[in-house]
Amino acid sequence: MSLEKDIESFVKSLDLELYEISVARDGDDSIYRVNVLSTQIEDGKKKGVSLDECVHLSRLISPLLDVTPPMSGEYRLEVGTPGIERKVSTLKQFVLSIGERVALTLKSKEKLKGLLLRVEESNIYLDVDAEEVCVEFAQISKAKTYFEW
Repeated sequence: MSLEKDIESFVKSLDLELYEISVARDGDDSIYRVNVLSTQIEDGKKKGVSLDECVHLSRLISPLLDVTPPMSGEYRLEVGTPGIERKVSTLKQFVLSIGERVALTLKSKEKLKGLLLRVEESNIYLDVDAEEVCVEFAQISKAKTYFEW
């Protein structure tokens, strides 16, 4: 099993969903980031991920990374959420963002903003000004969720 699959099984054991794993640099420091979202719905909305859940997940993952280091050299493990406003770049991330507002920039440079309704095969469906709009995933050059205050 791959390291990412092993991490994903720990994430799922806590009723969370793996959003992304990334490697970042902060000056001379290397950071191995594991971002997760909750799968639970509370009062009709997605439940957030608590700090305790992030700490617990970090403690589960850390021994695994000691045995199978994700990179050479020293690094810092960060477990958290991708935030309310985050980039969306894979079909899986679109699925995890259903029910949220998204802003898309298409390869044609057209911009769309709306509520993400569903994902079917490689099509993304949005509610844009009370009209359902279908966008082919391959036509999206940039996407992110946004929060309307």
